[in-house]
Amino acid sequence: MKLVQRFTLCCASLLASFCTAAFAQPAEFSFGVIGQVLTLANDPTPLSQAIAASDADDLAFVVANGFKRADESCNDDLFAQRHDMLASAKNGLILSLAGNDWSDCKISNGRTTAIERLSRIRELFYPDDFSFGASKIPLIHQSSVPKFRAFAENTRWEVGNILFATVDLPSANNRYRMEAGRNGEFEDRQIANGDWLHHTFATANFKHKDAIVLICDGDPMPKPVPQRLPDGAQKHDGFAEIRQQLTGLAAKFPGKILIIHNGTNAHAVASGDIVWHGNIGELGVGAEWEKIMVKINGTVNFSAMRGAEPR
Repeated sequence: MKLVQRFTLCCASLLASFCTAAFAQPAEFSFGVIGQVLTLANDPTPLSQAIAASDADDLAFVVANGFKRADESCNDDLFAQRHDMLASAKNGLILSLAGNDWSDCKISNGRTTAIERLSRIRELFYPDDFSFGASKIPLIHQSSVPKFRAFAENTRWEVGNILFATVDLPSANNRYRMEAGRNGEFEDRQIANGDWLHHTFATANFKHKDAIVLICDGDPMPKPVPQRLPDGAQKHDGFAEIRQQLTGLAAKFPGKILIIHNGTNAHAVASGDIVWHGNIGELGVGAEWEKIMVKINGTVNFSAMRGAEPR
């Protein structure tokens, strides 16, 4: 009987050691975010160079915060070229959609094709539950929920004890349209984004995550100066509801929330620093790629650098 007990205890000890090793969380890692680096019309060289530079670094993953300029073609040929470029990455690479990718798409007579092009992007760039690149990262898409099956671009994944998520928030006022009766896309996406953020924070709380990192195009946090339209009416703030929701969710989350965007927060973009307001930090990546270092030692610390310069 004693022999059996010793054998059982030994097995239990080995199993505990195995589980501890298997589920050990990295205390330090880095990831990259490529901003709107396409500074040359119809020339993907800057994006290609940013992917190559990030490939040369030891990164857990890379996020491309958009893949084209607003004045570039929206045709299938360009989409296919950029898809193949993202797929060629050595690191696991996740695409976070920017407004330039779809919201300004038009045909020759000026009619918008934004919604049709967004549907095509979802079909082409989000075909399965893995990232681009040689290192495949498992992803959770909002489209796995039947009610939001169209919203494949909202994506979530985990590294260590940090939860990462992309949110489709175009920088041009969240693509709120001033024309009467033209906001169906905005309203549907607003509902989807609200649900996505709610479940992202709920998941982080349930799993006792140390931090949440959100990647998006527009900067949802700073309250803009009220603007007036020609008829004197006040321009609607397309980020108001998202900002209110994020502020409320952050107040109930015990960890840090880092928001990385292509927005025009002057301080964040000019300095490259992470700017903190309570437990919410903001980082504007600008027209370059940014390396973000994560260190977990009781608390989570984020720091950023562009190229070889620490910020």
